[in-house]
Amino acid sequence: MSVVEKPIAEVKGRHRAIGDGVHLVAQNYRKGVRLDPHVHREAQLVYAARGTMQVTTPRGRWLVPPDRAVWVPARLPHAIDVLAGIEMRTLYFELSWLARAPRSASLSSEFVVRVSPLLHQAILALFDARNTVERTELLVRLAVLELHRAEDSTTFMPLPQEPRCRRVAEIVLSEPAQAHEIEHLAREVGTSVRTLSLLFAAETELSFKSWCQRARIASAIERLSTNGTVSIKQLAAELGYASVPAFSHAFRRITGRTPTEFSRQA
Repeated sequence: MSVVEKPIAEVKGRHRAIGDGVHLVAQNYRKGVRLDPHVHREAQLVYAARGTMQVTTPRGRWLVPPDRAVWVPARLPHAIDVLAGIEMRTLYFELSWLARAPRSASLSSEFVVRVSPLLHQAILALFDARNTVERTELLVRLAVLELHRAEDSTTFMPLPQEPRCRRVAEIVLSEPAQAHEIEHLAREVGTSVRTLSLLFAAETELSFKSWCQRARIASAIERLSTNGTVSIKQLAAELGYASVPAFSHAFRRITGRTPTEFSRQA
């Protein structure tokens, strides 16, 4: 995998520098666009005011529907896949600015945040060209403050790095609706059930069964975020759930919301 460094000046989109070390970039991408693995010298908060994207880092895969944003530290390799046409609004933070920010240590690794109405409005307001310097600085501080309050990992799929474990993960993710038996997968990658179970637990902090469940829910989130016409009953059946209540229970356990609530908000 080739990772290309992209300075701010090379990022396509509408640019605006604000304050001392913060940059704003507005971009629109159509469905199907892929931004290949790259790094930035700056940390960034990536938010799609409309649409859905998927952000992949060495740790795993983050599904980012419209009510989420993702924090990407400086020089962290990441790729972005556009699942539904997005209006991307990105805040870039130079390291010198972050060093002065409160609790900057908590921003050293990537995470997804649930975008509150306050954070949503703060990000959009930053792109108002009529802002004064004072208002802009307040909005930036407010946005960073909201990051600390809204961390959320429900749309995260941890990806194992060990080759056999990673191969199994790719098989499951290619067909998340299937009932994948660990015995069959272990034989396919040339290891024992016990070894594969231990590897999954060590590399993802989830049991194999729980990881597969999360893969199915991640697939459901993607469908609900990109297809406004799919019914909950149809989606439950396609993902292999015996009933809508069983699907709703599994969905709520991971996301904290029912599929209907999530679909309405997305």
